[in-house]
Amino acid sequence: MQIFICDDSADERKYIKSIVCEWSAECGAGASIREYPSAEALLFDYSENPPDILLLDIEMPGLSGVELAKRLRSRGNRLLQIIFITAYSDYIAEGYDVAALHYLLKPVDREKLISVLSRAAERLEEDGKKIVLELTDETALVPICEIKYIEVIKNYVTVHAERDYTLKMPLKEIERDLDGRFLRVGRSHIVNLRFITRVTRTEIFLKGCGTVSLPRGGYEKVNRAIINMKG
Repeated sequence: MQIFICDDSADERKYIKSIVCEWSAECGAGASIREYPSAEALLFDYSENPPDILLLDIEMPGLSGVELAKRLRSRGNRLLQIIFITAYSDYIAEGYDVAALHYLLKPVDREKLISVLSRAAERLEEDGKKIVLELTDETALVPICEIKYIEVIKNYVTVHAERDYTLKMPLKEIERDLDGRFLRVGRSHIVNLRFITRVTRTEIFLKGCGTVSLPRGGYEKVNRAIINMKG
């Protein structure tokens, strides 16, 4: 497991690294840890050594942590677990754009960081899973974390991920291969809760892929599922 620590403060990097080493030893994660004093230094090394977990300070000279996270996400690495570290709570809303796992406020609490690292490791294991789709002219292995939603029209199911996959199979059959981040919405749709940006009484808004109609009485079910997932 590659873990990067990016912070312009040498003392902060040393402190964070000591906790990461402690966590790695306790859980047997076998982490390889790299330190970077700036976003620019990390970017220079990134293509050769992409991390699994990034502990990222937000307020740094030059390129900020938020801008760095946006650049890394634009490269398509959905598996990267980003943990922001900041002295100010004002930045928290910006994490939604880069799917940050968590925010930790300085001074970083040891137990909180250990807990978040464990969550990041669990998320990496979840997101590494793939489903097998037997299409007419190919077999596709699709990472579960890339699936935004699934819809059925008549006897055909379409999986909307980085590309769309359409095949003939019952929706309940593909549902068996999914996990707790997915929710069945009515008879025709399954949505990935992590892609939801907004919910109204009639629609679910999904990041980068439009909307899904919400059946009568579905609003409370979706909201409850989102709250339970975050909890």
